Amino acid sequence: MPERRSHTLLWILIGGGAFFLFVLAVFSLVYLTLHSGTNEAGFSGFGERIGVVDLDGVILSPQPVVAQLKKFGDDSSIKAIILHVNSPGGGVAASEEIYREVKRLKEEKKKRVVVSIETVGASGAYYVASASNKIFADEGSIVGSIGVIAQWVNYGDLLKWAKLKDVVLKTGEFKDTGNPSRDLTPAEQAYMQGLIDNMFGQFVQAVATGRSMKVEDVRSIANGKVWTGQQAKEMKLIDEVGDFEACVKDTAKSVNISGEPTLVRPEKDRKTLLDLMLGDVSKYLPNTEKMLEQHVGFYYLWK
Repeated sequence: MPERRSHTLLWILIGGGAFFLFVLAVFSLVYLTLHSGTNEAGFSGFGERIGVVDLDGVILSPQPVVAQLKKFGDDSSIKAIILHVNSPGGGVAASEEIYREVKRLKEEKKKRVVVSIETVGASGAYYVASASNKIFADEGSIVGSIGVIAQWVNYGDLLKWAKLKDVVLKTGEFKDTGNPSRDLTPAEQAYMQGLIDNMFGQFVQAVATGRSMKVEDVRSIANGKVWTGQQAKEMKLIDEVGDFEACVKDTAKSVNISGEPTLVRPEKDRKTLLDLMLGDVSKYLPNTEKMLEQHVGFYYLWK
């Protein structure tokens, strides 16, 4: 009798495991079906092709945008690239890397790059857009915010209240500049302002070069303000007021595509339920390195 029970339990476990794997496979198949598209890179389509790269959200890294731009830039079947922007900007260095890749594609690869600003194309995102051949934005889009910001929380008073002391050992006067447990010294204030002013000058020069404007004209409006797409057109910060569809039609015409172009988007790195259960999920979890990234930084960011 005990042997029969053990056999029964074994078959229950095998059957339950098989059922679980079946359900897992069905969920994975449904997920892949819903998230696949015939207009992604690697799938063939009819008509001549325009690559579409999304610059979405706060820019914390130049990837995957730079890699996607490079891939389309090297593909001779891609006649032009549309950078679809919906971003308030982000890190200075990350924004600059994307800017340089757009500039390289335009100048070295002779690939036409057009920007379509959706809801927001501000600060670092506008920095990137300024390198393109042409900028479209909706009438109500938010455009501009030419400037640099660095900020952090000073919790020195909280430490005093809790009777805690921040202990720092350093090798130079400016090594712990931006320490959130205390105020900046006058020398540190001047030092930080000098860095910000230098980055600001780079931003202004990039916009002046990309938009064929005088540096002094750009500097006169580079006060951190944003404008609507309609206002930005009058200020020569964009070329045309229009939505993504208008941008596609104009871009197709500019590269002599007759008829409806095929829009090609980069392949996405899809994660199935099985990947999340059995794969490395560390990148989805907070860690010390990610927390340190949120410390003192310099940003081309509209806030």
